[in-house]
Amino acid sequence: MEGSLSLWLFAAICLLLMLGFPVAFTLAGVSLAFAAFGVIAGAFDPAFLAAFPGRLFGTVTNTTLIAVPLFIFMGVILEKSRIAESLLTNMSRLFGGLRGGLGLAVVLVGMLLAASTGIVGATVVTMGLLSLPSMLRGGYNPSLAAGTICATGTLGQIIPPSIALVLLGDVLSTAYQQAQLNLNIYNPKTVSVGDLFIGALIPGLLLVGLYLLYVLVVAWLRPAAAPVVSREHVPLRDVLASLLPPLLLITVVLGSILVGAATPTEAAGVGAVGALVLAWIKRELPLERLQAAMQDTLKITCMVFMILIGAAVFSLVFRGFGGEELIHGFFTGMPGGVVGATLVVMLVIFLLGFILDFIEITFVVVPIVGPILLMMGLDPIWLGIMIALNLQTSFLTPPFGFALFYLRGVSPPELPTSAIYRGVLPFIIMQLLVLAALWIWPPLATWLPAAIKG
Repeated sequence: MEGSLSLWLFAAICLLLMLGFPVAFTLAGVSLAFAAFGVIAGAFDPAFLAAFPGRLFGTVTNTTLIAVPLFIFMGVILEKSRIAESLLTNMSRLFGGLRGGLGLAVVLVGMLLAASTGIVGATVVTMGLLSLPSMLRGGYNPSLAAGTICATGTLGQIIPPSIALVLLGDVLSTAYQQAQLNLNIYNPKTVSVGDLFIGALIPGLLLVGLYLLYVLVVAWLRPAAAPVVSREHVPLRDVLASLLPPLLLITVVLGSILVGAATPTEAAGVGAVGALVLAWIKRELPLERLQAAMQDTLKITCMVFMILIGAAVFSLVFRGFGGEELIHGFFTGMPGGVVGATLVVMLVIFLLGFILDFIEITFVVVPIVGPILLMMGLDPIWLGIMIALNLQTSFLTPPFGFALFYLRGVSPPELPTSAIYRGVLPFIIMQLLVLAALWIWPPLATWLPAAIKG
Protein backbone atom coordinates (compact mmCIF):
# COMPACT_ATOMS: atom_id res chain seq x y z
CA MET A 1 0.00 0.00 0.00
CA GLU A 2 2.79 2.43 0.92
CA GLY A 3 4.43 2.35 -2.51
CA SER A 4 1.13 2.94 -4.29
CA LEU A 5 0.37 5.91 -2.01
CA SER A 6 3.60 7.57 -3.15
CA LEU A 7 2.44 7.31 -6.78
CA TRP A 8 -1.01 8.64 -5.89
CA LEU A 9 0.71 11.55 -4.11
CA PHE A 10 2.71 12.43 -7.20
CA ALA A 11 -0.35 12.10 -9.46
CA ALA A 12 -2.48 14.31 -7.17
CA ILE A 13 0.16 17.04 -7.14
CA CYS A 14 0.48 17.00 -10.94
CA LEU A 15 -3.31 17.20 -11.32
CA LEU A 16 -3.67 20.17 -8.98
CA LEU A 17 -0.77 21.99 -10.65
CA MET A 18 -2.46 21.52 -14.02
CA LEU A 19 -5.58 23.11 -12.53
CA GLY A 20 -3.54 26.21 -11.68
CA PHE A 21 -3.03 25.95 -7.93
CA PRO A 22 0.11 27.65 -6.49
CA VAL A 23 3.09 25.33 -6.80
CA ALA A 24 4.75 25.77 -3.40
CA PHE A 25 1.57 25.42 -1.35
CA THR A 26 0.31 22.53 -3.48
CA LEU A 27 3.53 20.59 -2.89
CA ALA A 28 3.47 21.14 0.87
CA GLY A 29 -0.31 20.99 1.41
CA VAL A 30 -1.04 17.83 -0.58
CA SER A 31 2.01 16.09 0.92
CA LEU A 32 0.91 16.90 4.47
CA ALA A 33 -2.65 15.76 3.71
CA PHE A 34 -1.35 12.42 2.40
CA ALA A 35 0.99 12.14 5.42
CA ALA A 36 -1.96 12.69 7.79
CA PHE A 37 -3.97 10.00 6.00
CA GLY A 38 -0.94 7.69 6.08
CA VAL A 39 -0.50 8.16 9.84
CA ILE A 40 -4.18 7.37 10.45
CA ALA A 41 -3.96 4.30 8.19
CA GLY A 42 -0.69 3.18 9.77
CA ALA A 43 1.16 3.49 6.46
CA PHE A 44 3.37 6.48 7.29
CA ASP A 45 5.92 7.05 10.05
CA PRO A 46 5.68 10.69 11.27
CA ALA A 47 9.37 10.53 12.18
CA PHE A 48 10.11 11.32 8.53
CA LEU A 49 8.62 14.80 8.98
CA ALA A 50 10.88 15.33 12.00
CA ALA A 51 13.72 15.77 9.51
CA PHE A 52 12.04 18.85 8.00
CA PRO A 53 13.59 21.46 10.37
CA GLY A 54 17.03 20.09 9.49
CA ARG A 55 16.23 20.32 5.77
CA LEU A 56 15.03 23.90 6.23
CA PHE A 57 18.14 24.88 8.20
CA GLY A 58 20.31 23.31 5.49
CA THR A 59 18.55 25.42 2.86
CA VAL A 60 18.98 28.62 4.85
CA THR A 61 22.69 27.98 5.41
CA ASN A 62 23.41 26.84 1.82
CA THR A 63 25.83 29.44 0.47
CA THR A 64 25.42 28.20 -3.12
CA LEU A 65 21.77 29.27 -3.16
CA ILE A 66 22.78 32.85 -2.33
CA ALA A 67 23.74 33.08 -6.01
CA VAL A 68 20.06 32.82 -6.99
CA PRO A 69 18.86 36.29 -5.84
CA LEU A 70 22.15 37.87 -6.96
CA PHE A 71 21.93 36.52 -10.52
CA ILE A 72 18.24 37.45 -10.65
CA PHE A 73 19.08 41.00 -9.51
CA MET A 74 21.83 41.25 -12.11
CA GLY A 75 19.45 40.31 -14.91
CA VAL A 76 16.61 42.55 -13.72
CA ILE A 77 18.94 45.56 -13.44
CA LEU A 78 20.23 45.05 -16.99
CA GLU A 79 16.63 44.90 -18.19
CA LYS A 80 15.35 47.91 -16.22
CA SER A 81 18.33 50.08 -17.20
CA ARG A 82 17.53 49.48 -20.90
CA ILE A 83 21.01 48.13 -21.58
CA ALA A 84 19.47 45.19 -23.45
CA GLU A 85 17.27 47.54 -25.48
CA SER A 86 20.24 49.69 -26.47
CA LEU A 87 22.24 46.60 -27.38
CA LEU A 88 19.47 45.24 -29.63
CA THR A 89 18.98 48.60 -31.34
CA ASN A 90 22.63 49.03 -32.22
CA MET A 91 23.16 45.39 -33.22
CA SER A 92 20.10 45.59 -35.47
CA ARG A 93 21.48 48.70 -37.15
CA LEU A 94 24.87 47.02 -37.57
CA PHE A 95 23.47 43.89 -39.25
CA GLY A 96 20.46 45.56 -40.84
CA GLY A 97 22.14 45.83 -44.24
CA LEU A 98 22.40 42.02 -44.52
CA ARG A 99 19.70 39.58 -45.51
CA GLY A 100 18.70 37.94 -42.26
CA GLY A 101 20.76 40.52 -40.38
CA LEU A 102 18.01 41.42 -37.92
CA GLY A 103 17.52 37.72 -37.16
CA LEU A 104 21.25 37.36 -36.48
CA ALA A 105 21.11 40.36 -34.16
CA VAL A 106 18.16 38.85 -32.27
CA VAL A 107 20.02 35.54 -31.76
CA LEU A 108 23.21 37.25 -30.55
CA VAL A 109 21.43 39.67 -28.25
CA GLY A 110 19.19 36.86 -27.00
CA MET A 111 22.30 34.85 -26.15
CA LEU A 112 23.77 37.75 -24.15
CA LEU A 113 20.43 38.44 -22.49
CA ALA A 114 20.05 34.75 -21.61
CA ALA A 115 23.51 34.79 -20.07
CA SER A 116 22.68 37.89 -18.03
CA THR A 117 19.14 37.05 -16.87
CA GLY A 118 19.30 33.25 -16.80
CA ILE A 119 15.49 33.08 -16.71
CA VAL A 120 13.57 31.75 -19.72
CA GLY A 121 10.37 33.72 -19.15
CA ALA A 122 12.17 37.02 -18.67
CA THR A 123 14.28 36.55 -21.81
CA VAL A 124 11.34 35.53 -24.05
CA VAL A 125 9.14 38.40 -22.83
CA THR A 126 11.92 40.98 -23.14
CA MET A 127 12.94 39.85 -26.63
CA GLY A 128 9.29 39.63 -27.67
CA LEU A 129 8.62 43.19 -26.60
CA LEU A 130 11.84 44.60 -28.05
CA SER A 131 12.39 42.70 -31.29
CA LEU A 132 9.15 41.09 -32.50
CA PRO A 133 7.55 44.39 -33.64
CA SER A 134 10.77 45.37 -35.45
CA MET A 135 11.00 42.01 -37.25
CA LEU A 136 7.36 42.12 -38.35
CA ARG A 137 7.66 45.74 -39.53
CA GLY A 138 10.82 44.80 -41.43
CA GLY A 139 8.92 42.22 -43.47
CA TYR A 140 10.19 39.07 -41.71
CA ASN A 141 8.13 35.94 -42.06
CA PRO A 142 5.99 35.81 -38.86
CA SER A 143 6.87 32.15 -38.20
CA LEU A 144 10.61 32.80 -38.56
CA ALA A 145 10.42 35.86 -36.29
CA ALA A 146 8.41 34.06 -33.60
CA GLY A 147 10.51 30.90 -33.75
CA THR A 148 13.79 32.81 -33.49
CA ILE A 149 12.63 34.77 -30.46
CA CYS A 150 11.21 31.72 -28.65
CA ALA A 151 14.32 29.63 -29.31
CA THR A 152 16.80 32.30 -28.24
CA GLY A 153 14.68 32.98 -25.16
CA THR A 154 15.04 29.38 -24.00
CA LEU A 155 18.84 29.71 -24.14
CA GLY A 156 18.50 31.04 -20.59
CA GLN A 157 18.05 27.40 -19.60
CA ILE A 158 21.54 26.34 -20.75
CA ILE A 159 23.75 29.43 -21.23
CA PRO A 160 25.57 30.14 -17.95
CA PRO A 161 25.15 31.82 -15.55
CA SER A 162 21.70 30.24 -15.69
CA ILE A 163 19.44 30.14 -12.62
CA ALA A 164 18.35 26.69 -13.79
CA LEU A 165 21.96 25.48 -13.71
CA VAL A 166 22.52 26.98 -10.25
CA LEU A 167 19.54 25.11 -8.81
CA LEU A 168 20.24 21.95 -10.81
CA GLY A 169 23.89 21.97 -9.76
CA ASP A 170 23.01 22.24 -6.09
CA VAL A 171 20.49 19.38 -6.30
CA LEU A 172 22.82 17.15 -8.32
CA SER A 173 25.67 17.80 -5.89
CA THR A 174 23.55 16.39 -3.06
CA ALA A 175 22.30 13.51 -5.25
CA TYR A 176 25.86 12.61 -6.28
CA GLN A 177 27.06 12.42 -2.69
CA GLN A 178 24.00 10.38 -1.71
CA ALA A 179 24.60 7.96 -4.60
CA GLN A 180 28.23 7.43 -3.60
CA LEU A 181 27.32 6.88 0.05
CA ASN A 182 24.73 4.32 -1.04
CA LEU A 183 27.55 2.55 -2.89
CA ASN A 184 29.59 2.54 0.37
CA ILE A 185 32.03 5.18 -0.93
CA TYR A 186 32.75 7.19 2.21
CA ASN A 187 35.16 9.64 0.59
CA PRO A 188 32.79 10.87 -2.13
CA LYS A 189 33.76 13.03 -5.08
CA THR A 190 31.94 16.33 -5.46
CA VAL A 191 30.34 18.20 -8.33
CA SER A 192 29.70 21.93 -8.14
CA VAL A 193 27.56 24.54 -9.84
CA GLY A 194 30.75 25.85 -11.45
CA ASP A 195 31.35 22.43 -13.04
CA LEU A 196 27.86 22.56 -14.53
CA PHE A 197 28.47 26.10 -15.84
CA ILE A 198 31.66 25.00 -17.57
CA GLY A 199 30.04 21.85 -18.96
CA ALA A 200 27.17 23.86 -20.45
CA LEU A 201 29.42 26.22 -22.45
CA ILE A 202 30.11 23.98 -25.48
CA PRO A 203 26.52 22.66 -25.89
CA GLY A 204 25.13 26.17 -25.39
CA LEU A 205 27.45 27.78 -27.94
CA LEU A 206 26.79 24.89 -30.34
CA LEU A 207 23.07 25.69 -30.16
CA VAL A 208 23.73 29.38 -30.80
CA GLY A 209 25.86 28.48 -33.82
CA LEU A 210 23.08 26.27 -35.23
CA TYR A 211 20.51 29.05 -34.74
CA LEU A 212 22.72 31.57 -36.58
CA LEU A 213 23.36 29.09 -39.39
CA TYR A 214 19.63 28.41 -39.75
CA VAL A 215 18.78 32.12 -40.04
CA LEU A 216 21.50 32.57 -42.70
CA VAL A 217 20.29 29.54 -44.68
CA VAL A 218 16.67 30.75 -44.62
CA ALA A 219 17.77 34.24 -45.69
CA TRP A 220 19.75 32.74 -48.59
CA LEU A 221 17.07 30.28 -49.75
CA ARG A 222 14.02 32.51 -49.08
CA PRO A 223 15.10 36.15 -49.26
CA ALA A 224 11.53 37.39 -48.75
CA ALA A 225 11.35 35.64 -45.36
CA ALA A 226 14.37 37.51 -43.94
CA PRO A 227 14.85 40.68 -46.00
CA VAL A 228 17.28 43.55 -45.62
CA VAL A 229 15.71 45.82 -43.01
CA SER A 230 17.92 48.89 -43.14
CA ARG A 231 21.05 50.05 -44.90
CA GLU A 232 21.60 52.79 -42.33
CA HIS A 233 25.25 53.25 -41.45
CA VAL A 234 25.98 52.88 -37.76
CA PRO A 235 29.30 54.01 -36.29
CA LEU A 236 31.29 51.12 -34.87
CA ARG A 237 31.84 53.23 -31.76
CA ASP A 238 28.11 53.15 -30.95
CA VAL A 239 27.96 49.39 -31.36
CA LEU A 240 30.99 48.82 -29.16
CA ALA A 241 29.64 51.23 -26.54
CA SER A 242 26.48 49.16 -26.20
CA LEU A 243 28.09 45.72 -26.69
CA LEU A 244 31.23 45.85 -24.59
CA PRO A 245 29.81 46.71 -21.12
CA PRO A 246 27.39 43.76 -20.80
CA LEU A 247 29.84 41.46 -22.62
CA LEU A 248 32.63 42.49 -20.25
CA LEU A 249 30.35 41.92 -17.24
CA ILE A 250 29.37 38.42 -18.40
CA THR A 251 33.01 37.62 -19.21
CA VAL A 252 34.13 38.70 -15.73
CA VAL A 253 31.38 36.66 -14.05
CA LEU A 254 31.99 33.49 -16.06
CA GLY A 255 35.75 33.98 -16.31
CA SER A 256 36.16 34.22 -12.57
CA ILE A 257 34.35 30.88 -12.21
CA LEU A 258 36.28 29.22 -15.05
CA VAL A 259 39.71 30.11 -13.68
CA GLY A 260 38.72 29.25 -10.13
CA ALA A 261 39.10 32.81 -8.84
CA ALA A 262 35.56 32.89 -7.47
CA THR A 263 32.72 30.56 -6.56
CA PRO A 264 29.41 31.01 -8.43
CA THR A 265 28.04 32.86 -5.40
CA GLU A 266 30.99 35.27 -5.30
CA ALA A 267 30.77 35.75 -9.08
CA ALA A 268 27.04 36.46 -8.74
CA GLY A 269 27.87 39.22 -6.24
CA VAL A 270 30.33 40.71 -8.74
CA GLY A 271 27.68 40.49 -11.45
CA ALA A 272 25.03 42.24 -9.34
CA VAL A 273 27.38 45.09 -8.41
CA GLY A 274 28.67 45.32 -11.99
CA ALA A 275 25.11 45.62 -13.35
CA LEU A 276 24.44 48.46 -10.92
CA VAL A 277 27.64 50.22 -12.02
CA LEU A 278 26.72 49.88 -15.72
CA ALA A 279 23.24 51.24 -15.03
CA TRP A 280 24.71 54.17 -13.09
CA ILE A 281 27.17 54.98 -15.90
CA LYS A 282 24.33 54.99 -18.45
CA ARG A 283 22.22 57.12 -16.09
CA GLU A 284 19.27 54.89 -16.94
CA LEU A 285 18.28 53.73 -13.47
CA PRO A 286 16.21 56.33 -11.59
CA LEU A 287 14.97 55.53 -8.12
CA GLU A 288 11.58 54.17 -9.24
CA ARG A 289 13.24 51.68 -11.61
CA LEU A 290 15.68 50.59 -8.91
CA GLN A 291 12.76 50.02 -6.55
CA ALA A 292 10.94 48.02 -9.24
CA ALA A 293 14.08 45.94 -9.86
CA MET A 294 14.43 45.17 -6.14
CA GLN A 295 10.74 44.25 -5.87
CA ASP A 296 10.95 41.94 -8.90
CA THR A 297 14.06 40.28 -7.46
CA LEU A 298 12.32 39.78 -4.13
CA LYS A 299 9.21 38.27 -5.75
CA ILE A 300 11.14 35.81 -7.93
CA THR A 301 13.48 34.81 -5.09
CA CYS A 302 10.60 34.24 -2.67
CA MET A 303 8.86 32.10 -5.29
CA VAL A 304 11.97 29.96 -5.79
CA PHE A 305 12.58 29.38 -2.08
CA MET A 306 8.94 28.73 -1.25
CA ILE A 307 8.93 26.03 -3.94
CA LEU A 308 12.14 24.65 -2.43
CA ILE A 309 10.47 24.43 1.00
CA GLY A 310 7.35 22.79 -0.46
CA ALA A 311 9.53 20.34 -2.39
CA ALA A 312 11.37 19.41 0.83
CA VAL A 313 8.05 18.45 2.45
CA PHE A 314 7.06 16.44 -0.64
CA SER A 315 10.42 14.67 -0.71
CA LEU A 316 10.14 13.55 2.93
CA VAL A 317 6.56 12.30 2.55
CA PHE A 318 7.34 10.57 -0.76
CA ARG A 319 10.27 8.81 0.89
CA GLY A 320 8.15 7.91 3.92
CA PHE A 321 5.68 6.14 1.66
CA GLY A 322 8.48 4.09 0.14
CA GLY A 323 8.49 5.95 -3.15
CA GLU A 324 12.28 5.94 -3.45
CA GLU A 325 12.48 2.15 -3.13
CA LEU A 326 9.67 1.77 -5.64
CA ILE A 327 11.41 3.98 -8.22
CA HIS A 328 14.77 2.31 -7.59
CA GLY A 329 13.30 -1.15 -8.07
CA PHE A 330 11.56 -0.02 -11.26
CA PHE A 331 14.75 1.37 -12.81
CA THR A 332 17.10 -1.42 -11.79
CA GLY A 333 14.70 -4.06 -13.13
CA MET A 334 14.14 -2.24 -16.41
CA PRO A 335 15.31 -3.85 -19.69
CA GLY A 336 18.23 -1.99 -21.20
CA GLY A 337 19.89 -1.19 -17.90
CA VAL A 338 21.22 2.32 -17.49
CA VAL A 339 20.41 3.27 -21.11
CA GLY A 340 16.76 2.26 -20.75
CA ALA A 341 16.47 3.99 -17.36
CA THR A 342 17.99 7.21 -18.69
CA LEU A 343 15.68 7.23 -21.72
CA VAL A 344 12.62 6.79 -19.51
CA VAL A 345 13.73 9.57 -17.14
CA MET A 346 14.38 11.95 -20.05
CA LEU A 347 10.96 11.18 -21.54
CA VAL A 348 9.21 11.72 -18.20
CA ILE A 349 11.06 15.01 -17.60
CA PHE A 350 10.23 16.15 -21.15
CA LEU A 351 6.51 15.48 -20.60
CA LEU A 352 6.53 17.06 -17.13
CA GLY A 353 8.07 20.17 -18.72
CA PHE A 354 4.62 20.78 -20.26
CA ILE A 355 2.97 21.23 -16.86
CA LEU A 356 5.81 22.06 -14.44
CA ASP A 357 8.43 24.80 -14.55
CA PHE A 358 12.13 23.94 -14.30
CA ILE A 359 12.17 24.87 -10.61
CA GLU A 360 9.53 22.30 -9.67
CA ILE A 361 11.17 19.61 -11.81
CA THR A 362 14.58 20.39 -10.33
CA PHE A 363 13.36 20.25 -6.72
CA VAL A 364 10.77 17.47 -7.04
CA VAL A 365 11.83 15.04 -9.79
CA VAL A 366 15.63 15.26 -9.90
CA PRO A 367 16.14 14.41 -6.18
CA ILE A 368 14.08 11.22 -6.75
CA VAL A 369 15.71 9.94 -9.95
CA GLY A 370 19.14 11.60 -9.69
CA PRO A 371 20.73 9.35 -7.03
CA ILE A 372 19.43 6.20 -8.78
CA LEU A 373 20.88 7.15 -12.18
CA LEU A 374 24.16 8.30 -10.62
CA MET A 375 24.45 4.98 -8.76
CA MET A 376 24.19 3.31 -12.17
CA GLY A 377 27.39 5.08 -13.26
CA LEU A 378 26.25 8.23 -15.10
CA ASP A 379 28.45 11.33 -14.98
CA PRO A 380 26.68 14.05 -12.93
CA ILE A 381 27.80 16.88 -15.21
CA TRP A 382 26.60 15.04 -18.32
CA LEU A 383 23.29 14.20 -16.62
CA GLY A 384 22.78 17.81 -15.55
CA ILE A 385 23.37 19.22 -19.03
CA MET A 386 21.13 16.55 -20.58
CA ILE A 387 18.31 17.47 -18.18
CA ALA A 388 18.76 21.21 -18.87
CA LEU A 389 18.73 20.70 -22.67
CA ASN A 390 15.78 18.33 -22.38
CA LEU A 391 13.77 20.90 -20.43
CA GLN A 392 14.78 23.62 -22.89
CA THR A 393 13.33 21.50 -25.70
CA SER A 394 10.19 20.79 -23.67
CA PHE A 395 9.60 24.50 -23.02
CA LEU A 396 9.73 25.08 -26.80
CA THR A 397 7.52 22.18 -27.95
CA PRO A 398 3.88 22.79 -29.01
CA PRO A 399 1.23 22.84 -27.82
CA PHE A 400 2.18 23.29 -24.15
CA GLY A 401 5.69 24.78 -24.17
CA PHE A 402 6.09 27.60 -21.64
CA ALA A 403 8.10 29.76 -24.05
CA LEU A 404 5.21 29.69 -26.54
CA PHE A 405 2.80 30.99 -23.90
CA TYR A 406 5.23 33.73 -22.85
CA LEU A 407 5.58 34.98 -26.44
CA ARG A 408 1.84 34.64 -27.11
CA GLY A 409 1.22 36.92 -24.13
CA VAL A 410 3.28 39.80 -25.56
CA SER A 411 2.78 39.29 -29.32
CA PRO A 412 0.31 41.38 -31.37
CA PRO A 413 -3.15 39.87 -32.04
CA GLU A 414 -2.45 39.65 -35.78
CA LEU A 415 0.28 37.05 -35.15
CA PRO A 416 -1.58 33.71 -35.08
CA THR A 417 -0.63 31.04 -32.57
CA SER A 418 -0.19 28.59 -35.45
CA ALA A 419 2.62 30.79 -36.82
CA ILE A 420 4.43 30.57 -33.47
CA TYR A 421 4.04 26.79 -33.46
CA ARG A 422 5.36 26.47 -37.04
CA GLY A 423 8.25 28.79 -36.32
CA VAL A 424 9.67 26.78 -33.42
CA LEU A 425 9.70 23.41 -35.20
CA PRO A 426 13.12 23.86 -36.95
CA PHE A 427 14.64 25.00 -33.66
CA ILE A 428 13.22 21.96 -31.85
CA ILE A 429 14.93 19.76 -34.46
CA MET A 430 18.23 21.58 -33.83
CA GLN A 431 17.93 21.08 -30.08
CA LEU A 432 17.16 17.39 -30.57
CA LEU A 433 20.27 17.11 -32.74
CA VAL A 434 22.39 18.63 -29.95
CA LEU A 435 20.76 16.30 -27.42
CA ALA A 436 21.55 13.32 -29.67
CA ALA A 437 25.14 14.52 -30.12
CA LEU A 438 25.52 14.86 -26.36
CA TRP A 439 24.07 11.37 -25.85
CA ILE A 440 26.43 9.83 -28.40
CA TRP A 441 29.48 11.86 -27.35
CA PRO A 442 29.33 12.81 -23.63
CA PRO A 443 32.70 14.69 -23.77
CA LEU A 444 30.76 17.60 -25.29
CA ALA A 445 29.75 18.30 -21.69
CA THR A 446 32.47 16.61 -19.66
CA TRP A 447 35.70 17.42 -21.51
CA LEU A 448 35.97 21.14 -20.67
CA PRO A 449 35.37 20.77 -16.89
CA ALA A 450 37.94 17.95 -16.75
CA ALA A 451 40.44 19.95 -18.82
CA ILE A 452 40.12 23.03 -16.59
CA LYS A 453 40.41 20.97 -13.41
CA GLY A 454 43.39 19.16 -14.88
